[in-house]
Amino acid sequence: MHPLIQQLTSKGPVVTDGAWGTELQARGLALGEFPDLWNLTHPERVGEVAQAYVAAGSHVILTNTFGANRIRLREQGAAEQVTQINTRGVEISLEAARGRARVFASMGPTGKLLMSGEVSEDELREAFGEQARALAAAHADGLVVETMSDLEEAKLALRAAHDTGLPVVACMVFDSGKDKDRTMMGTRPEEAAAGLAEAGADVIGANCGQGIAGFVGICRRLRAATDRPVWIKANAGLPQMVDGRPTYTTTPEEFASFAPALVEAGASFIGGCCGTRPEFIAAISRVLHVG
Repeated sequence: MHPLIQQLTSKGPVVTDGAWGTELQARGLALGEFPDLWNLTHPERVGEVAQAYVAAGSHVILTNTFGANRIRLREQGAAEQVTQINTRGVEISLEAARGRARVFASMGPTGKLLMSGEVSEDELREAFGEQARALAAAHADGLVVETMSDLEEAKLALRAAHDTGLPVVACMVFDSGKDKDRTMMGTRPEEAAAGLAEAGADVIGANCGQGIAGFVGICRRLRAATDRPVWIKANAGLPQMVDGRPTYTTTPEEFASFAPALVEAGASFIGGCCGTRPEFIAAISRVLHVG
């Protein structure tokens, strides 16, 4: 186990952060606007999100760099700002953490499908490598490859992240199949755990895709399939559109009530994904008695 992961998990479950996109929307990010660009145009608002999670009790916070790979930034006319956007994203979270939390930088999918030929393995390898190197050079404490539906893309991102020498978390989205226990590509938790471990993941997990109730079984299956710590970040249920915006109805207390079951199922890291707010993180901390 990576020494930092060992250190973080030695005292029990680690509380991570919640959603960034919905929090930035609450601060003025327009629907369809690319969040990562705010690292350069509205750094103070991005910093507010990071600060709110640290104040709520997060021991690990992420960065506003989920889509900051060259392939996605090219669509925004910002392909030549990969390093700048990723560097600033880490700096903003480090400034907010001030030693009270670790900063694990976010790396999301490219939005292109390998199997359909929209992108090649070499293109993915280069894009993820460029992003990972920028995040590491900015002094992130770790990297999180998250919200992956394609195991092959996840492994390419993971290997690029692993090459930096930082600890790497790798997370898949299980939101398909009659039991919502497969990725969009049909990968089961057991297959994901094996593939991610083989590719060098220090922590293996699941995020996004569904509400927290569905994550208990997924967590248990991941735990049974790997000796790596398990990372869980569920959504605040499924959104309903209200006045043109996605609205989540799960309360912080309802969400946090599942935290003990996740710990029992084997989770070492617990936070939230879409729709979760700092109040959700504070509620998890209270329920788990994590200070």
